[in-house]
Amino acid sequence: MSITKLIRITTVPISLDKLLEGQLAFMKEHYEVTAVSSQEEELKRVASKQGVPYFFLPLTRKITPIQDLKAVYRLYKFLKKEKPEIVHTHTPKAGIVGMLAARLAGVPLRLHTVAGLPLLEATGAKRKILDVVEKLTYRCATKVYPNAQGLKTIIEALNFTKNTKLKVIGKGSSNGIDTTYFSPDYESSDMVDVAKKLHISQSDFTFILVGRLVGDKGVNELVKAFVTVQEKHPETSLLLVGPLEEELDPLMPSTQQTIKTHSKIYTTGYVDDVRPYFAFAKALTFPSYREGFPNVVLQAGAMGLPSIVSDINGCNEIIVNNHNGLIVPVKSSSALEVAMCKLIEDKVLYDRTKANARSVITDSYERKEIWQALLEEYRELLNSLKTKKK
Repeated sequence: MSITKLIRITTVPISLDKLLEGQLAFMKEHYEVTAVSSQEEELKRVASKQGVPYFFLPLTRKITPIQDLKAVYRLYKFLKKEKPEIVHTHTPKAGIVGMLAARLAGVPLRLHTVAGLPLLEATGAKRKILDVVEKLTYRCATKVYPNAQGLKTIIEALNFTKNTKLKVIGKGSSNGIDTTYFSPDYESSDMVDVAKKLHISQSDFTFILVGRLVGDKGVNELVKAFVTVQEKHPETSLLLVGPLEEELDPLMPSTQQTIKTHSKIYTTGYVDDVRPYFAFAKALTFPSYREGFPNVVLQAGAMGLPSIVSDINGCNEIIVNNHNGLIVPVKSSSALEVAMCKLIEDKVLYDRTKANARSVITDSYERKEIWQALLEEYRELLNSLKTKKK
């Protein structure tokens, strides 16, 4: 009996490594899994880590029609040769290239996970192009999985596809959270090293943001709010954990300058293990403009941190205002300032939101439960396929 072939595709390998951490290794126990992405050397490392073979596909994160068509053709030839039963894509560029190539190659189950809609921040001609691309991706797919209920509602409102194609796996999230790995019980000498390495006071009330340092993560508003908060509360720090990206959606020059010169703002660049930084911090600040279902908020909650998040889908599904964190309007530095001051000044509020943070995650977003729910979805689709063939 032949083993079902499953192809998982992302635009860049870091998505396979971080956003889908462990998932391909789990699925390998049930199917013949191949990882497909760009950046060949990094892809090779990630595939080896998850114990699966890989196929290198040159993909870009920008709008590059000629390169994208070449990628579609290259992937089409690979799929015709491999004849997989399932192709499952993540991220916008991998979605359009993967779904189009899979449909042309006659792959029966073409699945696409939506973990955010960058087009929501686009305007003019770019927005029109992205709308067309998104609709075409969904048209080529046999099933589309928004990873949050709010995201599903947005897709329905935009009329990108028929409702019967849409489904949220479990209660949301593309990969859930390993609550034994992200735990308040985490202890490491790295926690002390954070203070020593960054020269940051352990007695400070430290807010943390984990993610790419770009405009649509709300970093401009966060830095502006923090400057005012720190003037009111001198023993406050802001820890920015993630790479500064200057190609796509760069920060305002004034924000970059403040980050470089402010004595209480600390940066780390990209780090492989964020737990020492969560363990060091007092609260997560995550004022993103758009998300699917943010892993960072899950990670922080699992480690017992309350979160201040923007009122967008995903974030407002994980955080219940005044229960395990605070919700603020999107793109509002003044609202962020008020919320940050609340957590510093109101000890009862801080203790309550901190006490509730982990249970919200463990009750609904355990990683293995998300994996099992997706596995059951694959099995149901494969069974339906067999039934149709009879």
